[in-house]
Amino acid sequence: MSATLANRLEQAGLDWIVPAWDAPPNALALSTSRNGGVAVGARASLDMGAAIPAQDDQHAAVQENRRTLGQYLPAAPVWLAQVHETAVALIDRANVSGLRVSPPTADAAVTREPGIVLGVRTADCLPVLFADRAGTVVGAAHAGWRGLAAGVLEATLHAMDAPPLEIVAWLGPAIGPQRFEVGRDVFDAFCLPDPGAVTCFAPHGDGKWLADLYGLARRRLRRAGVAAIAGGGHCTMTESSRFFSWRRDKDTGRMATLVWLAPGA
Repeated sequence: MSATLANRLEQAGLDWIVPAWDAPPNALALSTSRNGGVAVGARASLDMGAAIPAQDDQHAAVQENRRTLGQYLPAAPVWLAQVHETAVALIDRANVSGLRVSPPTADAAVTREPGIVLGVRTADCLPVLFADRAGTVVGAAHAGWRGLAAGVLEATLHAMDAPPLEIVAWLGPAIGPQRFEVGRDVFDAFCLPDPGAVTCFAPHGDGKWLADLYGLARRRLRRAGVAAIAGGGHCTMTESSRFFSWRRDKDTGRMATLVWLAPGA
């Protein structure tokens, strides 16, 4: 199924990403780039917008971009009103329609229902996808440094209610370790509760460090018992032709990273 999705994207000339991870065949996933849409200016071209697109001059473009994305999905995604915290929305048939209209305030979502698409939006923060090997549950998390330090990945794993060793994770495109300059607040948020996390920070001038967001996520996932972790390696800040980056551009669009259980599988 993933190969079919990748083939469709290639035929359409899209440089979006189909994760290479050890997920079961019925767990499908997709991560968009900034390319293939109709938005213009600083948010050109495939801006996924806010959870509910703002009524600005890009509103129509975001709606059209979401229609383009929808060609590759079994249903409209459930977006999240992301706030850099740890709440996890549980999505099922009973609440999915309402949550599409009024997105939940959460930074992660989990579903056991085939055909429900979970989506997070990023532009430097780390999107993380989850699936259990049995193909019964999937999850998606938005992990900025605040949410990551507070435990959004662990909260997602808890909500999935599956043995961690039976869960696979994929790290989507985020700011890379050579560009994510942080201060003492970020260093302390990770290293005070976990001194070993210092290996994910490189000194970078007076009171500054370069933080490895991918490394910090892998460390937390492994400490939570997840052994199968794929992805990483991109840098949204330096790969300007492919990804949006808030740190680089400030006024910028958002990519989408999505996961779902195939309906009828």
